[in-house]
Amino acid sequence: MTKSQTPPFEIHGIDHVVFLVDDMDNALGFYRDLLGCKVGYEYPDFGMVQVWAGVSLIVLWDITHPGAKRAVPPVSNGRNVDHVCLALGRFDPDEMKKFLEASEIQIVEEANHGGARGVGYSIYVNDPFGNKLELKGPPEYPDGR
Repeated sequence: MTKSQTPPFEIHGIDHVVFLVDDMDNALGFYRDLLGCKVGYEYPDFGMVQVWAGVSLIVLWDITHPGAKRAVPPVSNGRNVDHVCLALGRFDPDEMKKFLEASEIQIVEEANHGGARGVGYSIYVNDPFGNKLELKGPPEYPDGR
């Protein structure tokens, strides 16, 4: 990894974190019932429930659900975070791709889906330690909060 230039974006904060769970009822009992997080978006086809933690989301992804094929179960050391999503300001996708390539950072995936601020464009990368980060632009379709 080389630092090639100033990033073509500004980080606004954490949009969401995705936790891998194997018991959705227990997870909701903790986050919703004990901590008071409000249920937001639900994706029953994927076994996902998003709960609000202030202005950010915690995504609970049930790895035992048939629709969770892309979820990688926790490894033997107990890690259970799929990825952390960083909320970014506006950026040009082509400039972002050039910046990442010049920095020797491989793009793992690109997507357009929901988050704490609404639906928008994202680029996924791995940090040098294998942690997956979602770099998410501003919403194209705000969620109305």
